[in-house]
Amino acid sequence: MHRPATQLKKFPDRDYILQKIQKHVGEGVPPDRLRIITDTSNFFQVDYNDVVCAGGRVYLVRGTAREGRFGLDEEPKYWVKRAIDLESGERKIIKLAFFERFEGNVGNVHFWFYRSPRKEARILELVRGHPYFMQGFAVSDDRDNILRVLDFIEGPPLSSAISDIPGPHEAYFFERLPGFMDQLMEAFTAIGFLHKNQEVHGDIRRDHILVERTSGRYVWIDFDYAYRTPEHPFGFDLFGLGNILAYVVGRGDITLPHIRKHQPNLLERLTSADFNLAWPNRVMNLKKVYPYIPDSLNNVLMHFAQRAEIYYESVDELLEDLDKFRNTISML
Repeated sequence: MHRPATQLKKFPDRDYILQKIQKHVGEGVPPDRLRIITDTSNFFQVDYNDVVCAGGRVYLVRGTAREGRFGLDEEPKYWVKRAIDLESGERKIIKLAFFERFEGNVGNVHFWFYRSPRKEARILELVRGHPYFMQGFAVSDDRDNILRVLDFIEGPPLSSAISDIPGPHEAYFFERLPGFMDQLMEAFTAIGFLHKNQEVHGDIRRDHILVERTSGRYVWIDFDYAYRTPEHPFGFDLFGLGNILAYVVGRGDITLPHIRKHQPNLLERLTSADFNLAWPNRVMNLKKVYPYIPDSLNNVLMHFAQRAEIYYESVDELLEDLDKFRNTISML
């Protein structure tokens, strides 16, 4: 398992930790209230101003991360902590060991899903230095719980970056979408890199891409989900990519309630074949909603529809078709 290049030579004493807190945070913690945690098994008990010691370094916890999708913005993720590295003063995200399992279907394909800190640690090693993946390393606490210490990424999730764009969709499609597609295709290529190394992301969704503020790159985060299926091993990842593509093209999810509210005249033209296989309430046949979307793009989206006859087997196949669209959009 990777260890950071700089480690403390011995376990720091309380005075040392208090001095570091004062230096990096500019506030004191009463010595009798300082909690140094070396066993994070009960992550619910790891709280604000606690100090987590793992892998020879110490981290001051500054809060709990919160869920950022589907109306759950205030739902705390107790196993994910915002923290400060008390050696460097850098902001970090620390993911504590958390396990869960569930299963579900995409169309007729059954999937078993599980959360694996070890799998995420393995991928962090694989993508070290890759610009389209979050960066960090894994360490173990005194009870061998695997923690992931992640660099803080400045920038909003892709969902916010897209949905906040004002103006008519047609202007967005011709003026802004080409630039978004360039970055999106690079991010899709990064998922192909995982697959070629026999790894999956496991939880591909639009809030698991952050738009890095300085570079504009789309950076994948959160790799701790894994899945098993008797069918195509990369299928769930591919359907996640299709869902993100539809979100970017539509400048948001085009759902049945959206159609009822904004374009009720389309209801009689839509059939079950026009909707997403994995998320049946979302329209994939966006050309019916926005007629100026060219067939070269709409045909890609329809690979993810309920009555698709052909599904993508690899990211390379998806990118090949997207490249055909990208090469023609500037001429539209």
